[in-house]
Amino acid sequence: MPKRTDTQPHVADSHDLIRVHGARENNLKDVSVDIPKRRLTVFTGVSGSGKSSLVFDTVAAESQRLINETYSAFVQGFMPTLARPEVDVLEGLTTAIIVDQQRMGADPRSTVGTATDANAMLRILFSRLGTPHIGSPKAFSFNVPSISGAGAVTVERGGRTVKERRSFSITGGMCPRCEGRGAVSDIDLTQLFDDSKSISEGAITIPGWKTDSWWTVGVYANSGFLDPDKPIRRYTEKEMQDFLYREPTKVKVKGVNLTYEGLIPKIQKSMLSKDKDALQPHIRAFVERAVTFTTCPDCEGTRLSEAARSSRIAGISIADACAMQISDLAAWARDLDEPSVAPLLGTLRQALDSFVEIGLGYLSLDRPSGTLSGGEAQRVKMIRHLGSSLTDTTYVFDEPTTGLHPHDIDRMNRLLLRLRDKGNTVLVVEHKPQTIAIADHVVDLGPGAGTAGGAVCYEGDVEGLRTSGTVTGRHLSDRTALREAVRKPAGALEIRGASTHNLRDVDVDVPLGVLTVVTGVAGSGKSSLIHGSIPREEGVVSVDQGAIKGSRRSNPATYTGLLDPIRKAFAKANDVKPALFSANSEGACPTCNGAGVVYTDLAMMAGVATTCEDCEGKRYQPAVLEYHLGGRDIAEVLAMSVTEAEEFFGSGEAKLPAAHRILERLADVGLGYLSLGQPLTTLSGGERQRLKLATHMADKGGVYVLDEPTTGLHLADVEQLLGLLDRLVESGKSVIVIEHHPAVMAHADWIIDLGPGAGHDGGRVVFEGTPAELVAARSTLTGEALAQYLG
Repeated sequence: MPKRTDTQPHVADSHDLIRVHGARENNLKDVSVDIPKRRLTVFTGVSGSGKSSLVFDTVAAESQRLINETYSAFVQGFMPTLARPEVDVLEGLTTAIIVDQQRMGADPRSTVGTATDANAMLRILFSRLGTPHIGSPKAFSFNVPSISGAGAVTVERGGRTVKERRSFSITGGMCPRCEGRGAVSDIDLTQLFDDSKSISEGAITIPGWKTDSWWTVGVYANSGFLDPDKPIRRYTEKEMQDFLYREPTKVKVKGVNLTYEGLIPKIQKSMLSKDKDALQPHIRAFVERAVTFTTCPDCEGTRLSEAARSSRIAGISIADACAMQISDLAAWARDLDEPSVAPLLGTLRQALDSFVEIGLGYLSLDRPSGTLSGGEAQRVKMIRHLGSSLTDTTYVFDEPTTGLHPHDIDRMNRLLLRLRDKGNTVLVVEHKPQTIAIADHVVDLGPGAGTAGGAVCYEGDVEGLRTSGTVTGRHLSDRTALREAVRKPAGALEIRGASTHNLRDVDVDVPLGVLTVVTGVAGSGKSSLIHGSIPREEGVVSVDQGAIKGSRRSNPATYTGLLDPIRKAFAKANDVKPALFSANSEGACPTCNGAGVVYTDLAMMAGVATTCEDCEGKRYQPAVLEYHLGGRDIAEVLAMSVTEAEEFFGSGEAKLPAAHRILERLADVGLGYLSLGQPLTTLSGGERQRLKLATHMADKGGVYVLDEPTTGLHLADVEQLLGLLDRLVESGKSVIVIEHHPAVMAHADWIIDLGPGAGHDGGRVVFEGTPAELVAARSTLTGEALAQYLG
């Protein structure tokens, strides 16, 4: 064998690139890139250009799939199955750790503490040091009920069968009244029935329960348990018990066997057990009227039993510790000095300090995880990686600066660089110039979105990007100028004594008829002020950051309601039923059930989706495609882009004003390139945000409340959003925007700045006025950041 000299590099050192050749996931067009290892690479481009398809669906997905394949077939059976991405060559992959913006589960039992293991460490700490001692760590868990039992068991021992009596008990920390939820529900009976009337007179006022409906009201009237002609207020105690709470009982009504059940359990099963957002609007309104959630009076919202709350360390119970602001809890943990639990205290302090370092010190451990924003959820997931000793790992981030004030972005940048400097490869999908500026390597995708994107426009360093002439390069140094003349308000929305969460009895007037931006560092109380204080009455349209719901069968046409007028127009033109033109109803191809593809489950291996041979992926029966409107069949219409469809339904034989209005709104928010039938599951985060905005623009309201509408938007898309906001104001609307983006602040007529810090250091209005006055004063972190942005 040849001897290696000192000048000859080791062959292992040559693997310094992640090579991607021929990537074709989603809209990628045979993309080939070389990504340097142990460097910070930022992927940018307009929303929908293919960034996530390349980073998450190709590089990260294949890394995870290869790791999963190292486990046995038995273990793989319990893991998610991942298909190999559409790519020719993927070389040089390392273990990928994905830190995305997926919201944490909205389970009422999940909190910041349970999601980060901080609660688990606190439970062990209190079980060891708490006085009085009440039991194991389970005794401090609000998810573990206290149970006990006894009985006889049969044991085979030495060839003989022996009967023994055994008992057991588990001491849990769950509050028995609210079952660890912290809140109890109460039903307002006056919303269910009018007690001055009898059942036959229509006493039951639940939506959809008509007096002549024998399967709802008729069951109560003919059950034999109640007098249908007697006013409810005159019922005996037994009749009232039967009416409201009776267990399911078989009865015969008009010769049909039915089940009679008390009104309360029936409502709980039919309406209250379902996701409120999935209910029809009139049913949802009824539920909001009839059901109130109040803090549990026994545990005072702490979720914990009295015993768990009685055990203390240095005068603090575990309920007190979880309710503290994490920055205060970290200080409390540092003051504890107990050698017997030194390793546990060290790990707990490190976890709590990571919260503070990452800018989440204003949270508390008892905060429900479902209430975190996408940016907060992503930073919570980052915590477990900050102190990791792993090197040569690939960290993949999806817009880590989402929800961050410009002041906080510098802190996030330092964390990304710290991960890189430990010898890791850091891949970041990002739009913010502040983060693009620190990149060692930039990959710019585009040039457009959807079918107009999916190609690499630029690869290299940041300075090269500035002079590259790409959409990102041209807009990287853009600065939105301050508005020359601010609009005059037409009144004001008065907020008095706002004290939700960390707000400190805030009084503020929100001007109407103008563009108002509410800003401040993360955790300063912006959402608490606007969402918690502006009344949800007729005329207020709120577009929050909640994820839009939809499966692979949902698409922009179904989500926006566009498909309804189109189906009716096709039915009228061809004298057939509208249901024929739904791929989820009668018109669906029977082979693939309207999915367009046939799925084959391969157990532990990734399932295979093949295009349906009968409908050729068009999702409809061949007979349905023989019906035309304006010379196009329904499959051809759903294959159109929004821009094409806007022209098609705007004039001529297919002129359809109802559809045209919806398409105009989609074009207004910059989604002209989307095809009407594209599954919602393939849309990027920014596209989903704008789709939701387009849908809410149809709501009749005078006040629009938008929560960080620039999330997921490219620098070029922000310009279009500002134009849309101006059009809304000029049409007579009042627009209130919760936002950090300096371009939106500069474009505002009025700014309300909260702070000065986060958590208990915030909750106050530190500035009210025009953007020009904010820059001139430079009295707040926002003022400094905006002045720096404007140069």
